[in-house]
Amino acid sequence: MAKKIVLALIAVFIILQFFRIDKENPAADPAMDFMTITNPPAEVASILKSSCYDCHSNQTKYPWYTNVQPVAWWIKDHIDEGRDELNFSEWGTYSYRRADHKLEEGVEMVDEEEMPLPSYTWGHSEARLSTEQRELLTGWFTELRASMKAAQDTTAAAPAEEEHADDHEH
Repeated sequence: MAKKIVLALIAVFIILQFFRIDKENPAADPAMDFMTITNPPAEVASILKSSCYDCHSNQTKYPWYTNVQPVAWWIKDHIDEGRDELNFSEWGTYSYRRADHKLEEGVEMVDEEEMPLPSYTWGHSEARLSTEQRELLTGWFTELRASMKAAQDTTAAAPAEEEHADDHEH
């Protein structure tokens, strides 16, 4: 009886291997990418590439074990959820409000060590963040939020200043 169960499990495992995940990355416009738009310092860019981009961009690098089902399904689900939550490849399409919120969440998730996911760092030791790296990343996100807010405030104030300038010309 035990032998039949083992053989049935092996057969199911083999059959599962025929149901592959789609590993094709969606097309992305490099001009819309977070790195292009924000031009982070080299160390921040390195952290983002090694700890964030696999799940939060259209530049996923699929490791060998994504050829093994059902592990691949679980990983693909994480990638899909990550891209839905934050996609650095589509940063340029985000409104100011959404981008600001994503940076705020990024600070919180990195500070509380919720990101990168422990399940990701098990297989990607290079993605583990030291305390210093966490501080660098959250500090830069905070600075970026402040500079984005200043730019947003300047943009919002500009039409009002132009209207007043027009009043003085007539």
